[in-house]
Amino acid sequence: MAETKGTRQAKGISRAQFLAGAAAVGIAGVAGRARAADASHGPGLRRRGVVYTVGAGETPGTAWSARRMRHDIRAIRDELRADTVDVTGDGVERLTTTAAEAAARGLHVWLQPTLGDAPQRDILDHMAETGRFAERLRRQGASVDFSVGCEFWLFVPGILPGATALERIEHLQSGTVDWPRTLRRLAEFTAKAARTGRSVFKGNLSYAAAQSIDDPDWNLFDIVGIDYYAHFARRSDHVRELKRYLKWGKPLAITEFGTCAYVGAPETGGMGWDVVDHDKDPAEIKGDLIRSERVQADYVGGLLDVFASMSLYGAMAFEFISADAPHRPDAPRHDLDMASYALTKVIKDRPGDPASGWHWEPKEAFHAVARRYGAAGQRTAQSQ
Repeated sequence: MAETKGTRQAKGISRAQFLAGAAAVGIAGVAGRARAADASHGPGLRRRGVVYTVGAGETPGTAWSARRMRHDIRAIRDELRADTVDVTGDGVERLTTTAAEAAARGLHVWLQPTLGDAPQRDILDHMAETGRFAERLRRQGASVDFSVGCEFWLFVPGILPGATALERIEHLQSGTVDWPRTLRRLAEFTAKAARTGRSVFKGNLSYAAAQSIDDPDWNLFDIVGIDYYAHFARRSDHVRELKRYLKWGKPLAITEFGTCAYVGAPETGGMGWDVVDHDKDPAEIKGDLIRSERVQADYVGGLLDVFASMSLYGAMAFEFISADAPHRPDAPRHDLDMASYALTKVIKDRPGDPASGWHWEPKEAFHAVARRYGAAGQRTAQSQ
């Protein structure tokens, strides 16, 4: 349960959208047959990707910008050596502009709108508009998969009690959730989302499910998508855990995976982000954590090796950048990048100044991913 965009907005942290579910004409016929070309692709990962979140940001300086996005997309292709970008977040213009740039650069696009804490009708409309654009890209020859969203039980009001993601988390923690009702509502909305996606997009359809809570009817989709934040001492245990998602006979994509840059972060599962005290001004790291980019790199690299050994459809490292979590080497207590899953660290020109300009630098995890993606890309080119 890694923190994501919903929690950013609710808690003030930058990220994608927090944590780690055939009545319509044509759904059963289309979703029931996995694309042969996608299901069988030989050894290694078919799609080697990274999550790129678009959003309003906490300040004007950290908000999405077309100029910065174009620079980042080039870096994802040329420096990270990824062949796929998971474009996620809210705001149809931000999503579609970023997806178009990635497609123009020859990257595979995994497009996933994640509007949260809005009326269900608005979420479906936002999804449909984004999906129509994805279909236009696909018809123009771009390589595109479309995901109808992420962890609906957390982000969509009306499934769990609570008006915001944070309130829904509080209900989960209190143990007052009516699970039969929650799971029924989750299944109902997931089916609506699948019908909406099918109505506008004719390529591969998916959904990003939480590893421990979501259990959607994967007959509704072409690709099984899992946000994966498990921690095991042995790689064989990861393989055993992931094999249960292959029972559907469909391609499996890891739609998020990663950890934070401090000692002990992998053991927290998807809650590594929850080490920041936002009641302080400025926000500060709780406890006496020890920054370690090596811990993050080893975890991310090790999981990529597991995914490749299983020849999964794809894996999207979470995430490329967290603009609202700057690195402070001069002030460890305020080094919010420790609680970030990003492969890059944000460096401000004037640390502590909200209006300061900034740039990003690669972390050790960036290099761990780039080495694996680059080597896999060379093998693919040599085999063609």
